Amino acid sequence: MLLYYNRDFYCIQIHDKEVACDGLLFHNVFEIPFVELTDKETSEIKNLFGNIKDELEWQDSSAEEMIRTYVKQIIIRSTRNWKKQHLNNTNIKIPGSEMEVFRDFSRYLEIHFREKHNVSDYAELLHLAPKTLTHKFKNLNLESPNQLIINRILLEAKRLLFYTDKPVKEIAYDLGYEDPAYFNRLFTSKTGNTPANFKKNYHSGKKYNI
Repeated sequence: MLLYYNRDFYCIQIHDKEVACDGLLFHNVFEIPFVELTDKETSEIKNLFGNIKDELEWQDSSAEEMIRTYVKQIIIRSTRNWKKQHLNNTNIKIPGSEMEVFRDFSRYLEIHFREKHNVSDYAELLHLAPKTLTHKFKNLNLESPNQLIINRILLEAKRLLFYTDKPVKEIAYDLGYEDPAYFNRLFTSKTGNTPANFKKNYHSGKKYNI
């Protein structure tokens, strides 16, 4: 099942931070959130999806608000399960204030990765010294902020190379690099392939992770 909605539909309302559009399931620096469901939980989630489908077919004036309520229930249930599986069962106790830093970093990265490429840029947004931000990640054995920035840029570069016909130079400009040669070197050093070769090999059937 796939649930797709835009920010105007759900995020215009003020929700608890954990179930809002910048909550645990949306900007999670630890991993791409994956929640395992029991048979009972699977049935409950399926029922919510069924209710959403019914409301879409009903086309009543109150359907939008009902759908929004069901979406929130799905997010709350998923968030509770993720926390139970990933936070409560870990030996690392993360203070709430620290969790906020990681979530805010992820949110800012998603918004600004095309124009902000340095740790200092994000440290400034978080009102922290760059070294302090880096140490927070290191203390929990997470990838460094610098590596996370690079990973996000490369992910978008791969997406543009595969799904668009834009030349490498234009992709470099789109990602905030005024010097395409520098972008080319960065991509090559981190992936082992030049952008041009990545695009050529991917379309010829030689798959890489995107």
